[in-house]
Amino acid sequence: MKKVLLFGLFSLMTSSVYAQEENTDYELKADEKYGYVIDKNGKKIEGIVRLAGSDMSPWVNQKKVKFIATADIDKSKKKQKFKTMDSDDLKEYVAYDDSNNERHFEVVKYTNTKEGFNTATGGLSGNIKAFNNLTKSNQFAEVVTDGKIKVYKLYGYPTTFSAGQSQIDKADQETERMRKNPSFIYTKKGSKLKELDLKESKIITADCSYVKGKIASGSYASLKNDEKKRSGLGRLIKSQIDDVMSNVPQIVDEVILDYNENCK
Repeated sequence: MKKVLLFGLFSLMTSSVYAQEENTDYELKADEKYGYVIDKNGKKIEGIVRLAGSDMSPWVNQKKVKFIATADIDKSKKKQKFKTMDSDDLKEYVAYDDSNNERHFEVVKYTNTKEGFNTATGGLSGNIKAFNNLTKSNQFAEVVTDGKIKVYKLYGYPTTFSAGQSQIDKADQETERMRKNPSFIYTKKGSKLKELDLKESKIITADCSYVKGKIASGSYASLKNDEKKRSGLGRLIKSQIDDVMSNVPQIVDEVILDYNENCK
């Protein structure tokens, strides 16, 4: 019975956060850039596509997106109204952020177990954070690089509840950490999605002599600090994990990009 009540509490809290609609009217720009969505039937629909999240809440982009189909734009009206679509409605979308940068997201089926079990906030707050991450399977992941090896960026979901100032402070710190440290996941030629790290980057590029040779010669700056520093218990401590993860974006830019451009 307690489990049922707890599940209901989690559901209520997560629903209140992610089910809020963005009803703000949108004023067309003179130099409007158009993106597109691809629906569940594979139909591409062009229109104005804008991110639902921001730099402060990047995980929201993984759940929903704001869209106005070109066919629904009424240029006689000063303002248009967005529709909010989610990962149950679409297969992918291409949107533009506030700086007019193109952003590409695709629906993936992936459970972020790393963040799910990293309950740094502890207590009920930590349990809700675990629930948020372990129950999010189908979600929009941002495409970082495409090719034989496709890499996505995926953020964990923060807690939606804190009790007491100490828990609020811990939750705020944890949310900031998650904001700055997304996971990078990859698929190689349609393989099952896995997290990308230093070890994986070497394994998945080993079939390419071009990249393998550059790794051996120390040409990649992102791999020069490939050291396994372990604690007395033989586990990577948290600060060391953060150091290792901080190299992954550079690995993508150097090693994976090199592989996709030069390896068949």
